[in-house]
Amino acid sequence: MMKNLFWISAILLLLGACSADEPAEPVADDQPAAELPADDSAAADTVAETAGDEEALEVVEESAAEPEPEEQAILLAQADVPAAAREWKYKEGQHYERMMPAQPTVGGADKIEVAEFFWYGCPHCYDFEPYINDWDEKKPANARFVRIPAMWNGILVLHAKLFYAGEILARNGVIKDGAGFHEAVFQEYHRRGNRLANEGAIQKLFERFGVSAEDFERTWNSFEVSQKLRVAEDLARRYSVANVPTVVVNGKYRTGGSQAGSYPNLLEIIDELVARESAR
Repeated sequence: MMKNLFWISAILLLLGACSADEPAEPVADDQPAAELPADDSAAADTVAETAGDEEALEVVEESAAEPEPEEQAILLAQADVPAAAREWKYKEGQHYERMMPAQPTVGGADKIEVAEFFWYGCPHCYDFEPYINDWDEKKPANARFVRIPAMWNGILVLHAKLFYAGEILARNGVIKDGAGFHEAVFQEYHRRGNRLANEGAIQKLFERFGVSAEDFERTWNSFEVSQKLRVAEDLARRYSVANVPTVVVNGKYRTGGSQAGSYPNLLEIIDELVARESAR
């Protein structure tokens, strides 16, 4: 142990602080970042220019060989740097907003909650869907993903009720493929031109997924759906959600497409905010 401490002290005196002074070279995505389409709808997000590249931490490649004693000492010294001292790529007020004070979440404090506010009729939400679905499949083990429907007017309230009724029926096993039903609603609106503007049209969609009229009516008018609608409306107000898609991380950070500039960037911001919460 004393020998290791001697090496650590000696190497640190020779090398000084371990920090990266030069910005990392930009790395191209496997595929071009999807630019967000313009839309003058109050329920749609817009593109904003992002700031220049931020300084990135130096990446050290691992070798297949065992490190020399001097290299091991450097790695040990770097591991002792507290998480709070990390340099973050994305900036508060530019890429995301911090909510003060922190607000409640849908689930408990056992995981870091990532909540997406959306509307089935929003074209940006429709375009963002495959990106957030992919993130959900690969999310960290300590993260939880939830969807919360926006409820600014009558048609959005109707679609929010549709979402929660579908969620409950899938949970109860009446709808066998909950994810498929959710996707079908998007397709119905954006590809088939069915605006699902009334209860009758919505019930016909449920019938296609094997939901009887009795099951539909019981769930559609249930106390559970009403309670979920009240919670969604309250959280949207607490989070000051003004457009969709908007993502809120752990009731503390709010971000969206206009701050990110592209969907891949938005996912990176989400990952960094989850990492910030994990480092607390």
